[in-house]
Amino acid sequence: MSMPLVVITGAGAGVGRATVEEFARAGYDVGLLSRDPQRLEQAAEAARALGVAALPVPTDVADAEAVEAAAELIETQLGPIDVWVNVAMATVFAPVSALTAQEVERGTQVTYLGQVNGMMTALKRMRSRNRGVIVNVGSALAYRSFPLQAVYCGAKAAVRGFTDSLRSEILHDKLNVHLTMIDLPAVNTPQFDWARNKMGHKARPVAPVFQPEVAARAIRFAGEHRRRNVWLGFPTIKAILGNRLAPGLIDRYLARTGYSGQLTAEPLTAEASGNLFEPVPGEFAAHGRFDQEAKPRSLQLFTDRHRSTCWALAGAVAVLGVLQLLKRR
Repeated sequence: MSMPLVVITGAGAGVGRATVEEFARAGYDVGLLSRDPQRLEQAAEAARALGVAALPVPTDVADAEAVEAAAELIETQLGPIDVWVNVAMATVFAPVSALTAQEVERGTQVTYLGQVNGMMTALKRMRSRNRGVIVNVGSALAYRSFPLQAVYCGAKAAVRGFTDSLRSEILHDKLNVHLTMIDLPAVNTPQFDWARNKMGHKARPVAPVFQPEVAARAIRFAGEHRRRNVWLGFPTIKAILGNRLAPGLIDRYLARTGYSGQLTAEPLTAEASGNLFEPVPGEFAAHGRFDQEAKPRSLQLFTDRHRSTCWALAGAVAVLGVLQLLKRR
């Protein structure tokens, strides 16, 4: 019996790397896409050590032809793709006044068009077989933008818009292909060490921070359950719902706190040109430098995974409460 096959973009480090190992532990063969060949091979070796087949294909997801060629190679060697996970991203920490058009274009190509290329490549194959799952990794920042992250926020919001359009088209065509989006909170990844940074101080995720394995578990859950969206962590829920209720108030709050909340007091030791146009060399894996504060689990993810049980418990508590009130009368 053949193993299920997942393709993961951005697989060399960060959330993508953690997602490779999460699916490998669950028995999936893995196709891995990212730019740095050495890190990609290290991630593939970690998957093989868990007893599955892994094929690393160095790929810039901003290049649609390269993504298509990678998918063709993976299917030729490993078989039909069951799940496609779009993780790859690139960004710049800077105010809009300090950005160049080339930086905005490149960040958008990777973070937005990279996911579009993945969706189109996966759908082409899944449509012909009438089965498969596409998981897009979004962000709370697709709903509530932060200062200094206009490139990333704009691209993630665009991913959300494209995803919603495609979802309706899949439903219209009555395809047995599921499209889902998982929105992440702040995650402890190398992003904050290798993203292009024009702020003069090292960047940090906005607390509270979660470990990449929490995101990886949520991504696999999204790949195996037919949910429209998965919001990971209470910070994500608060950001999305809070912005719906009081966007102007949050604008002013982030104007006061958004800079300091994303920067450390530690100055950059050199110009942080980052990985926007070329991979950054180094021994990067899933985790960033915030292990001491990052949370290893999310209660909200547990409740989402066990939704029926939690609703049953909530219903039981409500019934008991009503009975207690009746007794008092």
